[in-house]
Order: sequence, then C-alpha cells, then structure tokens
Amino acid sequence: MIKKMNKKTCTVFYVSDGTGITAETVGHSLITQFTGIEFNETRIPFVDSVEKAELAAQMIANTPSDFQPLVINTVVDESLRKIIHSGGGLKLDPFNRLLRRIERNLGIERDPGVGRAHGISDKNNYDARMEATNFALSHDDGVSLNYAQADLILLGVSRSGKTPTCLYLALHYGLKAANYPITDDDLEFMRLPKEVMEHKNKLFGLTIDPFRLSQIRSERRPNSRYAELRKCQTEVSDAESIYHRNQIQFLSTTHTSIEEISGKIMVELGLNRRLY
Repeated sequence: MIKKMNKKTCTVFYVSDGTGITAETVGHSLITQFTGIEFNETRIPFVDSVEKAELAAQMIANTPSDFQPLVINTVVDESLRKIIHSGGGLKLDPFNRLLRRIERNLGIERDPGVGRAHGISDKNNYDARMEATNFALSHDDGVSLNYAQADLILLGVSRSGKTPTCLYLALHYGLKAANYPITDDDLEFMRLPKEVMEHKNKLFGLTIDPFRLSQIRSERRPNSRYAELRKCQTEVSDAESIYHRNQIQFLSTTHTSIEEISGKIMVELGLNRRLY
C-alpha cells in the first residue's frame, strides 16, 4: 500500500492598518511562485492601535505551521509594526523598505497616513470608477445593447468569466466594460447581432476549457443539459469559430486570473491606462 504524502503547510499573515488588500495582493503574487506547499492565508485588517497589534501578534505566535509563518506587514506606524513582529514569523515589510529608499532619493520624509493607499485621493477618478461600475452592471449579460459609450465589449458563452472581468476593469481602471453572452441562436446561425458587430473595434472574446465550463455550470445547475460536457464542448467550439470568422481577438480564462485577463485585454485593445 502506497502511503499518500500530505503537503506541508505554511501560514501567511497579511497585516495592515487598512483593508489589507494591498498586502494580500503583494503576498499572493509572491507565494504563487512556490509549488508543493499549502499556504494558509489570513488577513488581519485595520490594525491601528496597540491593542489590535498585540492581538495580531498573539494570532501569529499561536498558529501552527510546518514552517516559520510569513508576516507581510504594511502597517505604517513603526511602534505597531514592532509589536506585530514580536509574535514571531518571517518579517516582510515590503513598503517600509521601499519607502525608505524613495525618501533617500527624494531627499524628503514621507507623510504617513493610515489606510492612505485606498483613500479617495482624487474624487474625479473615484467617480469615474463608480460610473464605470454602474455601466458594467447595467450592460451585463446583454441587458442593454447600447454600446455607444462602452470602452470594450466582452463576448463569451455563459459562465466563461465575462461579468467578474467587466467589474474588475471598472473598479480598478475606470473602464466602461459591457458584456454580451453568446446565445444558442448566435451559435446556430454562427453570427453575432448587428448591434454588437457595429462596435467590432471594441470586441474581445473569452473562451474556456469545456471540462472546466461543465464543472462551473454543474455547481450552478446540477444534472442539467446546460452543464452537460457535450453541450459545453459544442458551445466553446462554435464560439471560437465565430471569433475566428470575424477576426475577433480572444483568450482562455481556464487557468488565468482576472488580473491577468484584464491586463491582456487592455493591452490588446489599446486601453492600457490606470486611474489611480
């Protein structure tokens, strides 16, 4: 009998005086470079007092792990950072180290502020992102085919990743992203509606591995024709044929993160900008 080897685990703490999103984004990008280890990730946000810093240190000290825990700490206050690191773990303060180098280069000290990374520093940019988000929601899954104001239009069969990608593009880049679901009628006649094709320069297609698509659809509608592998295979194949026939760029979402999908779409459509 062959004994199954269990993966070793390493705990990762994302500690922040704000939401912790920035620390988590940086940390996740780092740990994905390592395979064969199971990472248990914990976000500890809004650590903005001695009491909260001490609680964070206790959590770090009392968490079992096969390796020394990783502590990715973006807390601004130096005294709070020291308390947090008293709990042990591998100390990782990426921003503190980088900020010191920037200070030396500029010849001035930073003006620290809790949670400033996600603050509303530019109201116009914030409003643009909110407007883009509302646009994405009102133009989701073909609800509205009025694409005159759209920056881009994502195409794809149902559950291929159109909606989350549109919302990410809106929230992070202020892009007005609509999406159109390729329907059974579109696939039968192998063509897209006139309202869609008249904006061909804004179109970008998404595809997905049929086996993965079947899994996703089964979670939504178990034991349905909608989730049958054969139907998924036919839909994906026909959708890709439509892309090729109309010379529409497309990419697979199967093993690609939303961040990477969005970045590639922006580059291919010449929309490589960021609002904040």
